[in-house]
Formats: sequence, C-alpha cells, structure tokens
Amino acid sequence: MQKATRISVYEVVGSPLCVASDDGQKVHDRLAVALANGRPVLLSFHNVSIMTSAFLNAAIGQLYGKFSEEKVRSLLQVEDMEPQDAGLVKRVVETAKQYFQNRQRFDQAVREVLEDDDDDT
Repeated sequence: MQKATRISVYEVVGSPLCVASDDGQKVHDRLAVALANGRPVLLSFHNVSIMTSAFLNAAIGQLYGKFSEEKVRSLLQVEDMEPQDAGLVKRVVETAKQYFQNRQRFDQAVREVLEDDDDDT
C-alpha cells in the first residue's frame, strides 16, 4: 500500500481556528485530489483548537458527494483530534451520507420549509 499523504489542517488554514466553510473548502480540495488518485491521506488536526460543523461539512462532508463511502473510509484517516471534535466529525459524516443518498428529497424538504416561512411573513 502507498504511503499516506499527510495534510495538516493547521497549515492549510493558517490558523488554529477552523470555522469558515471557505477554509474547509481549501482542505477539501486537497483531500479530493488525493482520493481521486487513490492515495491514502492522513488528515492531521494538530494545533487546531476550534472547529465548526460548517468547516467540517466543507472539508469532509462533501467528499461523500464525490466518492463512495467505502473509498473515503479506506483512504482517509484522521489524527490529532480532540474527542469532542471526533464526535462532531461523526455527526457531519452521518448527515452527509444521508444527504447524498437522497439529495433530491432533502432539497425538496428544504424548499418546502422555506416556502412555508415565506407564507408566514
């Protein structure tokens, strides 16, 4: 098996604060290139002190719209993450998998909710 490509979230973002989806997109773009080429990736969260679901949705969640769950699971490994952050990653991944399994249904539900909100104003 190939040696894993190591991606430091801290180095990509340039800060210990991983909160913006734009920063998550930077991480995602690097992950997507490696996964598309079948390369294993070690994603390090060393020196990251704060992260949000918006960041993680952009960085990791959207991978499930491009790659199979099996490919992501077999090629992506996460390290140096606090336990509470690992729980957040797990929730983001589960939500992403559900969303991408039936994207049209989720999008329709959102449209219906937004239409209901418009009727209330």
